[in-house]
Amino acid sequence: MILSDKTINRMLASGELGIEPMDAEQVEPASIDLRLGNRFLVPKATDGVYSMSEPPEYEEFVSDTFIVPTRGFVLATTMEYIRLPDNLTAFVEGRSSVGRLGLFIQNAGWVDPGFEGAITLELYNANGAPMRIEAGRRICQLVIAQADGVVENPYRGKY
Repeated sequence: MILSDKTINRMLASGELGIEPMDAEQVEPASIDLRLGNRFLVPKATDGVYSMSEPPEYEEFVSDTFIVPTRGFVLATTMEYIRLPDNLTAFVEGRSSVGRLGLFIQNAGWVDPGFEGAITLELYNANGAPMRIEAGRRICQLVIAQADGVVENPYRGKY
């Protein structure tokens, strides 16, 4: 079951669900708008090639603005720190207003029950021109769903 704004607000107020920093107007009818943070990672190709079998290296940028190159890719984080209890799961959806600009937003799969941290976003500029993105802008929506109970193995990983 996807949580409604009423349930989201109740869980935020009780502390059962944690999202910081957050303003009340970020809560939508069945989601929470998340904002772009100021930390960006650009993958570096080893010997000019990306490999799935080698650990990636990244160049890190901390800035309030970032230029995503034409057909370029960057990892970014949300401004918000998320804390999901062990009975809630979530997924990230790009905002349609951002998608219509040609910026595709994805995150690496489902946000598992027990997750705690900022959400890592994978951003791809599908345009024929560079795109400036700005920290603090609403970039995606967090849709929260209730599991049928507390999970046996909540997420306690690195990300």
